[in-house]
Amino acid sequence: MKLDGKIAFVTGASRGIGAATAVELARRGAHVVISARTQGGLEETDDRIKQLGGTATLLPLDLADGEALDRVGPSLFERFKRLDILVSNAASLGKLTPVPHILPKDWAQVVAVNLSASWHLIRSCGPLLGIAPAGRAVFVTTGRVQRPLAYWGAYGATKAGMEHLALTWAAETRSGNLRVNLFDPNVVRTRMRADAMPGEDPNSLQVPDDVAPQIVDLCMPNVTKHGSVVEADPV
Repeated sequence: MKLDGKIAFVTGASRGIGAATAVELARRGAHVVISARTQGGLEETDDRIKQLGGTATLLPLDLADGEALDRVGPSLFERFKRLDILVSNAASLGKLTPVPHILPKDWAQVVAVNLSASWHLIRSCGPLLGIAPAGRAVFVTTGRVQRPLAYWGAYGATKAGMEHLALTWAAETRSGNLRVNLFDPNVVRTRMRADAMPGEDPNSLQVPDDVAPQIVDLCMPNVTKHGSVVEADPV
């Protein structure tokens, strides 16, 4: 099944998993609204989408800006009159440090991007997804939620909160056409991974293009999963 005529919104789409997911959505026929803080990165993703004959709308956006996120849903309705797919991918690693050493400003930034932004996106985009014929929402999560690791406290805690919020929303929407799921890409060659594990051989890791099709599979109209945490298939 294709995504012709569908409108998809992807956060963190300037590079990595978000960019690869946006390209895959476009390849399957969706018009993709791509969002990130950097205009240049979005333009690079847009170039990749154009190369395969797809279309995109660029939306520079800081996920720490809650008021801007609250305007996303109304803006999409004004422009497209619909939203079929949300892929919430953008995240902040913060600083890997012992929990007692987390600085207030670092904590606030990670909470804003990883947790509060998810609430704003659900609040802003949820009504459009709820009335779509086959609304789909996918939140990219991490194994750190189930497998805590020293120094990853801020990242893991905020991702755990995001998971709970998304799964609660899933429980609240079981009777409709909306499907809400979480996707754990496992270890992927991204800038965030390189920042966290600078001594790791990147050539030993799967790349974003390996996991993007699995994310988009959860966005297809025939998906029956709802309220699930889906782990990437090994590559």
